[in-house]
Amino acid sequence: MNQLLAAGLLDESGLAPSTGGRAARTLRFRPDAGHLLVARIGMYEVGAAITDLDGRLLVGKRSAVSSPADPEAVLNEMGDLFDALLAEHPRVSGSPTPVWGIGVGLPGAVDPLHGRTQAPAGLPHWDFYPIADVLAARYGVPVRVDNDVNLMALGELRTGVGRGEHDLLHVEVGTSIAAGLVSGGRLHRGAQGAAGDIGHMPVIGIASTTVCSCGGTGCLDTVASGAALVRQATAAVGKGTRTHLTERIRAAGSLTVADIVEAARNGDAYATELLVSAGMLTGRALAAVMAFYNPALLLVGGPVAADDDAPYLIGIREAVHQWARPLALRDLRIEAASSGDQAGLQGAAFLLIDELFSRDRLIGWITSGSPVAANSLVLQAD
Repeated sequence: MNQLLAAGLLDESGLAPSTGGRAARTLRFRPDAGHLLVARIGMYEVGAAITDLDGRLLVGKRSAVSSPADPEAVLNEMGDLFDALLAEHPRVSGSPTPVWGIGVGLPGAVDPLHGRTQAPAGLPHWDFYPIADVLAARYGVPVRVDNDVNLMALGELRTGVGRGEHDLLHVEVGTSIAAGLVSGGRLHRGAQGAAGDIGHMPVIGIASTTVCSCGGTGCLDTVASGAALVRQATAAVGKGTRTHLTERIRAAGSLTVADIVEAARNGDAYATELLVSAGMLTGRALAAVMAFYNPALLLVGGPVAADDDAPYLIGIREAVHQWARPLALRDLRIEAASSGDQAGLQGAAFLLIDELFSRDRLIGWITSGSPVAANSLVLQAD
């Protein structure tokens, strides 16, 4: 106890009422004893934030990604965001240990042991790029890197809709479709960090000739992802389909997923049908996942699932209840994710916190007097 007090992790907030003998001390954990840098790297944007040791987001920034295919450029842009956040908050940067660690979420499979991306589709220069090593060298603190949807699942588990659950599946529908799995209260990454790559599950009964980013055809990504929705809606407008999206293309020159969602929200029949149909295709794939994973909670995130009444989510529910076995559906909740990018940033913080405060590492850095010196710079996945 005295070591934790000396390390600054606890402080005494007073004396508890005596029940006989010496009065007990009241101790309080100090979440401001250290700070973490966290980030989520997307195809088009980087988000970064500073958190305390409770995983609370204190302040954040975003920046567009100028060269998504160039990992060095993207990490430099992320580093600039970190540096700007630290410069604007001297209370953090001026403390004896300004940053205790860095957590980063990335799209696609990540080697959890070495903090490197693995075979990202369409981004060959990112394959096994030493992200954790680069950041550890720049900042001199422990680094953890994981799949961004894994971190969203972890964030929802700790502070969002998933609180109190032990088995959940978080599906993120963005440019592509991916899932984060929590089993028994812990992230399930798989042997190579590739668990949850559901966007490349084959869609049965759909004759799709669109080539996926993986090089195959018939993948879920090619018919139900955000990129697929935009492609299908653009083609429908070109064929003269009656939809308000025609005016949007004329005004902006192109469509986004947000345009399709907004059109459906405003009663556009085509946009609504498109989203429900894509949701049903995703739900049919997820019904197979229910059969062997059997989560208690299925969360859906991304612009297509802004709320529980979103057409895409309605489609998922309909297909899951049609195709999944009754036992897997018993007490299953299917809901919109609550926090989006915020959950991913918080998940990155919790990933670090779990590692930094694990028993072995806690003993090591209390003994050494420094949370940074006592940890290997690239923290290893459990």
